[in-house]
Amino acid sequence: MKAYLIDLGKMNYGDAHSFQQQCVQWRLQGDDRPDVFLITEHPPVFTLGKRGGRGSLTVAENFVKSRGVDIVQTERGGDITYHGPGQLVIYPIVHLRRSKLSVKNYVDMLEEVMISCAADSGIVAGRDERNRGIWVGNNKIGSIGIRVRHGVTFHGLALNVTLDFEHFSWIQPCGLNGVGVTSIEREAGKPIDFSLVKKNAVSQLSIIFNRQFINAEKSLVVGGE
Repeated sequence: MKAYLIDLGKMNYGDAHSFQQQCVQWRLQGDDRPDVFLITEHPPVFTLGKRGGRGSLTVAENFVKSRGVDIVQTERGGDITYHGPGQLVIYPIVHLRRSKLSVKNYVDMLEEVMISCAADSGIVAGRDERNRGIWVGNNKIGSIGIRVRHGVTFHGLALNVTLDFEHFSWIQPCGLNGVGVTSIEREAGKPIDFSLVKKNAVSQLSIIFNRQFINAEKSLVVGGE
């Protein structure tokens, strides 16, 4: 099955969120239209899920904003999380019915993409019943938060590759007590090539979602076909 792959590069969270919504509307306009997979990195930002998350901040909001970091409410599931440079973010715009997927199947596949990407770098990661996403021991290395609108997914996954951990010290990640965060680079104990992990992620997406990717530009979706 063909799908569009759009590399957004480094993009402000708000702009990426707006573009996701455009992609969802575009996808809903025709069953014959392909799914769209967006890949990006964000400048530092905290996002809140439907369960909120301001109570999971360990510092004052004024301090966060004084450091130039936004706090953004979203419609995805989950609690508070952090996005920043060195974190690989993937937003699949997938029509679940057309793909014959349940929400659980879909989330399982997102986790499998991250587990496989970690394995490509020699890291053994797995699932944990406490929270969706992937873990190395008691440390979270990849997060998932999704939303489904009229059967089409948006939001997605965030895999920690080479990011700085300072901002994570300002929150209880995902609202959970007694857990930490880690990255592929930290677990590997050596420098990691972000671009290579990104390339591996595309390969794993193609395999796990059974998609033949067509590299596309934003204008293809914004302007229609």
